[in-house]
Amino acid sequence: MNENQTGKQGSLRPSKTAGWKHSAAVRWALMFMFVLLFYFSVAPHVVPETYDIQEGGVSEKDIKAPFQIKDDKATRQAEEEAASKVDFTYSIVFLRNEMLVDQIFMRIEQLNADDQVTLQNKIDIYRNEIPGRYKEYIENFVKVNRGTDTYNDELLEEMATVVQEQEYTIPEETFYKIPNLPSESIPEMREVARNIVKKLSGEQLREAETARTQVAELVNASTLSSRTSREIVQELARFAIMPNKFLDKTATDEAKVLAKQNTPPVVIKEGELIVKRGQTITPDLYKLLADSSLLQDKKNYWPQLGLLTMSIMFIVALYAYLHLSGAINGVKPKYNNASLLMLWLIFLINLITFQIVSLMQTDAAPYAGYLAPAALGVMLITLLLDMHLAMISSILFAIMGSIILNTGQNQLFDFQFGFVMIVVSFAAMFSIHRASQRSTILKAGIMVSLFGSLSVLAILLMSEQLERIGFIYSIGFAFASGIITAILVIGLMPFFEVTFGILSALKLVELSNPNHPLLRKLLTETPGTYHHSVMVGNLSEAAAEAIGADGLLCRVGSFYHDIGKTKRPNYFIENQNNMENPHDTIDPKLSKSIIVAHARDGVELLKGYNIPKPLRDIAEQHHGTTSLKFFYYKALKQAEEQGIDPTFTEEDFRYPGPKAQSKEAAVVGIADCVEAAVRSLRNPTVEQVEAMIHKIIKSRLDDNQFNECDLTLKELDKVAQSLKESVIGIFHSRIEYPEDVKAKERLE
Repeated sequence: MNENQTGKQGSLRPSKTAGWKHSAAVRWALMFMFVLLFYFSVAPHVVPETYDIQEGGVSEKDIKAPFQIKDDKATRQAEEEAASKVDFTYSIVFLRNEMLVDQIFMRIEQLNADDQVTLQNKIDIYRNEIPGRYKEYIENFVKVNRGTDTYNDELLEEMATVVQEQEYTIPEETFYKIPNLPSESIPEMREVARNIVKKLSGEQLREAETARTQVAELVNASTLSSRTSREIVQELARFAIMPNKFLDKTATDEAKVLAKQNTPPVVIKEGELIVKRGQTITPDLYKLLADSSLLQDKKNYWPQLGLLTMSIMFIVALYAYLHLSGAINGVKPKYNNASLLMLWLIFLINLITFQIVSLMQTDAAPYAGYLAPAALGVMLITLLLDMHLAMISSILFAIMGSIILNTGQNQLFDFQFGFVMIVVSFAAMFSIHRASQRSTILKAGIMVSLFGSLSVLAILLMSEQLERIGFIYSIGFAFASGIITAILVIGLMPFFEVTFGILSALKLVELSNPNHPLLRKLLTETPGTYHHSVMVGNLSEAAAEAIGADGLLCRVGSFYHDIGKTKRPNYFIENQNNMENPHDTIDPKLSKSIIVAHARDGVELLKGYNIPKPLRDIAEQHHGTTSLKFFYYKALKQAEEQGIDPTFTEEDFRYPGPKAQSKEAAVVGIADCVEAAVRSLRNPTVEQVEAMIHKIIKSRLDDNQFNECDLTLKELDKVAQSLKESVIGIFHSRIEYPEDVKAKERLE
């Protein structure tokens, strides 16, 4: 009952169960244990081991790379070696030397036509001006192209230097011949010289002399007939020819940089030996170990911080779910601290199986990871706790499994394993969440095998990893994982059920078997009570499911709730067939003692058969502290007849309790009264049944019987409606509907 529904009953809040199961301190300790479990399960695969080693010392053990490590020194050496193998880069500079030829012949044509200049002056001018034009042409070319994208400045400087070094020296006699050239021959000479220079400069020339040797042959093959003209053209053409292929230092440096960039880093693969036992730690080795955070005094704490943060996030996710579902507040008995401890053990067991399988993995056989029973924890949580909690847990298992089983280089998660784990977890949940027999676990294991194999097949086909042996092993391991999971779940279920007193659906179904010794005892010794218990089971199951309580627990609890009546069966009316009622001849106080004892006797009998506590609680609490008013009033009447004052009160004629501590116990208690009351009516009507149910519930409510459980008034209304529908359905032939009553009245 909640606080706003107290009415005249006063505070009807459920009492808090004392002890560690509901202790806030224990709860936070369990949360801390979860963080430690998550951290230390993943730490060996994320946080590398560190070593106490000094530079110049000797290693006492082999040190292997915990992950792929880049060897900076070896990488630099490899880069320098790659750069040293790069050939020099030469670039072509298009100087267009024919333009220099045009300039020289234009000047010759102009100066030769000037009669005011003497022959000697012309010779002196040509001797000074023609070589000068060579230098001037190069300087202008550099000036025009400097700072542009066509040629870099270093290339232009290199070109200017080389061209000047390879400048051709025109023989002195040529300068004496040029002034005497006839003006009509100059255009033809220019054209021949221009064509020869353009043709020879079209080739790649690092040495101009290579092309200059071909000038004489080309001049002789030209149309020039005059010997002097050919000699002058030959010399001027040689003079105009320049090298055009030059060392490009900038391009060479860029090629060297590119070669370094394209050089793959030298790495020490995961698992490779870095230092042998007994090896001296050189400065280079010490630096390598320090840069890899493998030294205790150079330890990198960022991975630990990241892992701790992730572990805290995991427990926050679990806490958020449990808090939102009301579990942390102890509203639901199965989510108390004992349930959290059981959840922790399930996580521990599943993570241990991951660690064991990871030891079987190698670089050559990473597919061994598919053997991990990924759905083990999820199946246990679904069966023992809750399917929705199992969904949350499946995500955590997939994340941690993808880290623990990861065999990839330089990657934290292997989502191939994570994907398979998510698939098999959901397949397991949907296959087993309505399990009613142990064989269902095996069927769920087969479903896990099938879906695990299909998911692995999908991954292999998408990644085109169709290597035959690996393909077969991967699918085979995935299939075997489901069978292993089912075997482990079947083996672990009794441990959790016994250790934590868990009543799983499977256990409840087993206990509901009519062949159970106690139920056979109930049937053979107290057939009336057995029939009553079965009827109460039908009524209470429907009522419990109407308010979201455990219907199966109510049904099975009803089967055993009156098992104590087998000790004195004849003192209970449903077993008194064709016999006198013994209570008619004994003292009411003795009758009361016999009646109330059946709850205590039932608990003792259930303990003797190791029946789980939730069922014993129902047997003990279904009457609560209700009053046996019949025997109380009978005792009062006897005292009055004897003319003595009563030495007892109504409190002496009550059940010892305790009151119902759970919704299930309360519902079974209500259904127990309703079934007995309906059975006592000869020709009940719908109105009578409805009024009787509300009267029973109101009587218990007024008697404060629901003070210690969390039933609300709204839920009690739902219980009443469900009981009405069930009673009408079960006793349909006995209940008269309004039309039947009217017809009967007319006949009378």
